[in-house]
Amino acid sequence: QLQLVESGGGYLPPGESVTLSCIVSKLPLEYYAIGWFRQVPGKAHELVACISRNGDATEYGDSVKGRFIISRDNSKNTAYLRMTSLEPEDTGVYYCAAKSIFDQFYYCPMFPADYDYWGRGTQVTVSA
Repeated sequence: QLQLVESGGGYLPPGESVTLSCIVSKLPLEYYAIGWFRQVPGKAHELVACISRNGDATEYGDSVKGRFIISRDNSKNTAYLRMTSLEPEDTGVYYCAAKSIFDQFYYCPMFPADYDYWGRGTQVTVSA
């Protein structure tokens, strides 16, 4: 069973930057597409970004395009979310999720229901 642990969240002022990490254990990361999702109270999980198995394909939610960058290092079993120009609307719990992919190297799912494994999340609060 894959395990995912997010880290890097915290309290940040608007305009700042932070990098979230998602460390994967139990199985090699290279067999999984990775997604980062954000959730605020009373709302469903929102796609922030996802990345394919080989890292060559990415997708971003409209609200973060141009500000956030998703990446991965399969040798370290770790995925990252670099968040810049933070806005109060970026506040939420950020979850890392993994989807096993066998034959599509340039694909990452964009919907929460497509993912097999989830971390427990890390809180990001953007406030002055």
